[in-house]
Amino acid sequence: MSAAVTGSQGLWFLSRGSGLVLLVLFSLVVVLGVATRTGSAPARWPRFAVAELHRTLSLFAVALLVLHVVTAILDPFVTIGWAATLLPFASPYRTLAIGLGTLAVDLAGAVLVTSLARRRLGQRAWRAVHWLAYLAWPAVRECRNAAGRALACLPGLARGVPALPDRGQ
Repeated sequence: MSAAVTGSQGLWFLSRGSGLVLLVLFSLVVVLGVATRTGSAPARWPRFAVAELHRTLSLFAVALLVLHVVTAILDPFVTIGWAATLLPFASPYRTLAIGLGTLAVDLAGAVLVTSLARRRLGQRAWRAVHWLAYLAWPAVRECRNAAGRALACLPGLARGVPALPDRGQ
């Protein structure tokens, strides 16, 4: 097997695998964010620990998101295009799925930027933008549903996320 084929398969698996891990990570980040805000974390965990875990997993998810986007763009199997990394529905490949993923990236980027500038923006403006995270999660989920069909060759991995049923896959 040539190095080019092996390399492209590696990019394909890395892109799809990182996307699936991102779905789980974003789910945890949302749950931890809600737990931090409502104070509904387990009693044995101090609230600051839940907030710090929320922040840490969010930053890890951003790093993994960069890996996911770059490997998807570099994967020679599909043509997504660099414009599709910022402009929703600009990809010629699986336009809806990639567009929803791009929309989620844009929303998450807005949350990240405003979180970094939280003290300058004020609590009210930060919270208003932070609510966008609730819109990003369903977009990530639907991106996974539409684009994730490529993982059907790995039934345990593709269907292994509990409480997130595959529709028609």
